[in-house]
Amino acid sequence: WGMFTGFLKYKLEEQGKKLVKVDKFFASSQICSVCGYRNAETRKLAVREWDCPQCGTHHDRDVNAAVNIRNEGMRLVVA
Repeated sequence: WGMFTGFLKYKLEEQGKKLVKVDKFFASSQICSVCGYRNAETRKLAVREWDCPQCGTHHDRDVNAAVNIRNEGMRLVVA
């Protein structure tokens, strides 16, 4: 994994881009990507879909996590 990320960083720097790493403990699948509500029930890997009790949005676990990881990465770049 280290070699892969090193190679990726090198290639991105050649193109004038930056590799941003999100903390591995970031709760990407537990946070509603619409309103920010944190749902502790989604810690269980068996929960593949869930509805946010705060805003009512229906989430696919993986799609929601991907959106949250993208948003966190963008937040880290701006910060």
